[in-house]
Amino acid sequence: MSRHWLTRRLQSLGDRPALIWNNESWSFRQLCDGRDAWLRQLAQHGVKPGDTLAICGDYSPKLCALLLAALVNRNIIVPLASATAPRWNRLMELAQVQFAVRFEGDDSWHVTGFERAVSHPLLRGLKERDAPGLVLFSSGSTGESKASVLDFDRLLAKFEVPRPAYRMLVFLLLDHIGGINTLLYGLCHGGTIVTTRERTPDAVCAAIEARRIELLPTTPTFLRILLIADAIRRYDLSSLKIVTYGTEPMPPSTLAVVREALPWVRFKQTYGLSELGILPTQSRDSGSVWLKLGNAGFEHKIVDGVLWIRSPSAMLGYLNAPSPFDADGWFNTQDLVEREGEYIRILGRKSELINVGGEKVHPTEIENVLLQVDNVKDVTVRGQPNPVTGEVVAAKITPLGPEDPDTLKRRVRQFCHARLERYKIPAVIDVVLEDHYGARFKKSRDPTSIRRAAGTDAGS
Repeated sequence: MSRHWLTRRLQSLGDRPALIWNNESWSFRQLCDGRDAWLRQLAQHGVKPGDTLAICGDYSPKLCALLLAALVNRNIIVPLASATAPRWNRLMELAQVQFAVRFEGDDSWHVTGFERAVSHPLLRGLKERDAPGLVLFSSGSTGESKASVLDFDRLLAKFEVPRPAYRMLVFLLLDHIGGINTLLYGLCHGGTIVTTRERTPDAVCAAIEARRIELLPTTPTFLRILLIADAIRRYDLSSLKIVTYGTEPMPPSTLAVVREALPWVRFKQTYGLSELGILPTQSRDSGSVWLKLGNAGFEHKIVDGVLWIRSPSAMLGYLNAPSPFDADGWFNTQDLVEREGEYIRILGRKSELINVGGEKVHPTEIENVLLQVDNVKDVTVRGQPNPVTGEVVAAKITPLGPEDPDTLKRRVRQFCHARLERYKIPAVIDVVLEDHYGARFKKSRDPTSIRRAAGTDAGS
């Protein structure tokens, strides 16, 4: 592994800045030295090639160095972000973790060993092939998290061809395929990874200003939060060149407003899943939610409006669920799409489609309309069972400022009557005060998450 292309490349980058954390800059040389120190530590703690190793924390220098060391040591790596700390024990049990390194906020760490045998065939297969592995968990918002097992070398392969280097802010969590992709892209191509202690609008914008960030990977939800907080206006974001967004469909209304606020920035939609990796994409243009999926070994097809993908970096399978691949290696993403020539538009999950008396309603279409209503901070649309129509459209709305709930509901319906067919207008409106997203800044449509702040209106 010492002759691995990634090892050679990182060593060749020398004193270029690799990571900026807490106002401290680490060069690629320091990162490589840290990796070598960790290899000695792993040996001292009895962590052998093929062992499952949980890395718990965020993007600190020593953590990043450990991740590189574990890759060199051909471990099966289980990254666990601080935001998921209450679930760590259960996730480590699912992944059959044998060793865990937990990092504190000051980058100090401690190692814990577990008397646990690795019995799952997917994990044993990686060990037998002497291949490094990666285990990523789904958010688990609607049940227990699914554990995807990937071959880390396959995931790395697409980074071997040199690409432009950027000064990048890591926004997506370490245990998210998008976060791993950002980290690998930055390091493999000689860029600089910049971290923030908080992922608030002010903290992110302050980091962009201070560190002259060029690339910001984020989510549509967070971009809307930036707009509402007006942080874009209060900081110098002129260094930004590219904003990439993914993890959920982008409301066209949000994209239009954020482009107006950052007219010099190129906006690019990304697409990926823990099960497949991140696909190469090309947005039709900076203001379009239509994108083209690249090749580079990836294949896609649309069956009955649903996107299927075959990927060279696809996971080996789940640790706690049946394999989702068909006999030919195709993965059903469950994402509904529209096609227009070479381009597609992601509409949302098939399971989220609302059936109102036989008429199909996409939640994202309704959300895009409701987000344009004055004094609406956020909105989540879902289907609610109805004895007559099967389902009706239900909307959870959080106001931007104080307003009588009944007045807000009347305004919402008046706004919708001029823009939507009658069956698409929300029959149920919940006015709530809480956020609509979790630690990954991705909208949740789980109806059990609603905490009613002002009652439920089921009028028409």
